[in-house]
Amino acid sequence: LPFSSIPEIQGSLFCLVLLMYLSTLVGNILIIMITMIDAALHSPMYFFLKNLSFLEIGYTTSTIPKMLVNFLTKRKGISFLGCATQMYAFSLLGITECCLLAAMAYDRYVAICHPLRYTTMMSWNMCFLLSAVSWLTGVLVALEQTTFIFTLPYCGPNRINHFFCDLLPLLKLACVDTYKNEIITYIIAVLCVMVPFLLIVVSYVRILHTILKMPSTGGKRKTFSTCSSHLFVVTLFYGSGIVTYLRPKAFYSSSSNKLLSLSYTLMSPMMNPLIYSLRNKEVKQALKRLIAK
Repeated sequence: LPFSSIPEIQGSLFCLVLLMYLSTLVGNILIIMITMIDAALHSPMYFFLKNLSFLEIGYTTSTIPKMLVNFLTKRKGISFLGCATQMYAFSLLGITECCLLAAMAYDRYVAICHPLRYTTMMSWNMCFLLSAVSWLTGVLVALEQTTFIFTLPYCGPNRINHFFCDLLPLLKLACVDTYKNEIITYIIAVLCVMVPFLLIVVSYVRILHTILKMPSTGGKRKTFSTCSSHLFVVTLFYGSGIVTYLRPKAFYSSSSNKLLSLSYTLMSPMMNPLIYSLRNKEVKQALKRLIAK
């Protein structure tokens, strides 16, 4: 089904979403280019940032182009295989991002709480390992979720009340009682979303404890600025994601679900490059050097 049932605003919505999508692509591609070209940014922190930008590009591309096509066409269908592929890509990249944000929080924890041991604790082997574990978790969990959902019997309505193939709207179309399936889905969401989130919270509690023990106000401000960008990104991504997938069923509605989904599928990926470039002196300096070249 379309994002909005009001035909008069379809054109305006198309232009707005297209502009946001192009901004997301340009911003994240620019972050990847800067972190690859500038030698000053060849560090674990920017290795994870480059991975995050790559994830954001794939994450938005798995849903938004199809949404844009649906704005312009009368027939808004998607094949059964296409729906499964979209859900798999979306789940894979979303779960991987949850794990990667936890890895980035661990990197900031080591840098601030154990600065003398940073180079040994966050070696390139450790960076690649954390990144590989994040991707592997996403691949395996998304495969299990997609197989789990698309082996259910679907024999009734085939109209998905959403702008992409997502878990909860698809479960509503199954021809069997999906109570157990919903419980399993919530368990997976708790494990894949809340466990990395709790690791992030623990990391930042330790970081805050270390910062508060610093004697000078300037030192506190400078140290906190190194992780404030990541904290903003975590708040944007996890805030909308947790409300969407873990809120009680009594508070679930299709319209609010679409708005929340648009928040973490497009708003968060679009804002990330702005947050990291505007609040990070090293990225701003690297961008100036790139423009000068």
